[in-house]
Amino acid sequence: MTFSWYGALLGLGVGLGLLLTIFRLPPMRRPSLDSRLGPYVRDAVGPSAYDISDRTFTPFPTLERLLRPYFRTGARALERMLGSGSVVRRRLQQAGSDMTVEEFRVEQLIWGAMGFAGALAFSLLLLVARGTNPVPLLILCVCAFVIGVLLRDRRLVEQVKKREARMLAEFPTVADMLALSVAAGEGPVAALERVAKVSKGELAREFQYALAQARTGVSLIQALESVGDRTNISILARFVDGIAIAVERGTPLADVLRAQAADVREAGKRQLIEAGGRKEIGMMVPIVFLVLPVTVLFAFFPGAIGLQMVSP
Repeated sequence: MTFSWYGALLGLGVGLGLLLTIFRLPPMRRPSLDSRLGPYVRDAVGPSAYDISDRTFTPFPTLERLLRPYFRTGARALERMLGSGSVVRRRLQQAGSDMTVEEFRVEQLIWGAMGFAGALAFSLLLLVARGTNPVPLLILCVCAFVIGVLLRDRRLVEQVKKREARMLAEFPTVADMLALSVAAGEGPVAALERVAKVSKGELAREFQYALAQARTGVSLIQALESVGDRTNISILARFVDGIAIAVERGTPLADVLRAQAADVREAGKRQLIEAGGRKEIGMMVPIVFLVLPVTVLFAFFPGAIGLQMVSP
């Protein structure tokens, strides 16, 4: 690194410090309307409408609480840039998470900051050791920030897929338990309560939430339909629709539940057969590119050595 780059970095640091100082002066940080009205209406609308909850996202809770206003500002800026808050809210519901969209944006911001910090440390090492051009390194830092933000979104998608897989694995057993409870003489609500208490898992949590909605005044049919709306599993949506139709029209519910459980088992068998077919094709790759060349080599190598020994 030449002396000019040292001066540029020093000037950049001093300029950023002065800029932060100017923006934190009282005339430059006038309180917004929300911050002025928030303390007076906090009891009416709840603290989560104006502030991030007390949940911490890093191993440094004290430092995180000090930086919480900046996290809030960064989360709102990230929300304006990325948008799709409704999509994120639906994915959080599908993942069974109680996080808000703002808390998720804060986590995305932290992941991006971690990527940016790692890339910045690597760039400083390259600048000190080799004097590399800083422009590509700056682009690397920005790309690391973007990758960190996208990785957090990717992790949320993976959480949704894993939860849906667990719900599909629990579904036949829960359907059989519901059918047995209804066949024993219990009503739909009592059967759902028994299954929600006895069983454990993601599907039982969804039924508990639906029962909680039904106790607050929502009809059981709407509460069951909301279970299908919160998930992205077509089989579960058909299952709750069948229960809702049976409750609404008075058809035998036990037969409907048994038929739904049989359909779920058949769908699971089809998924296993499809997965086995994909795995069979994937197993051909090491056989064709690794095992077969080694077999051919072992077959022809002794003959080639013998021909070399016989030839004059």
